[in-house]
Amino acid sequence: MSTVNYKDYIEVNPAVRFGKPVIIGTRITVYDVLQWLASGMGHQDIVADFPQLSEEQILACLAYAANKERIIKVA
Repeated sequence: MSTVNYKDYIEVNPAVRFGKPVIIGTRITVYDVLQWLASGMGHQDIVADFPQLSEEQILACLAYAANKERIIKVA
């Protein structure tokens, strides 16, 4: 199983959504996608509601979150 390279799909731009990580070419934040998944929406549900998104972009959001969790330092 190969992991999606989130850097291909996610950008941080101070001019878009106050610098929150967004899916490139959209104003949809990683947080938005993670919240939809956490609320029980499936990948296909998200793509149906937001046809500008792809399965790879959703997986990129998960990979981004996993990477953030991996690098968090506990004091």
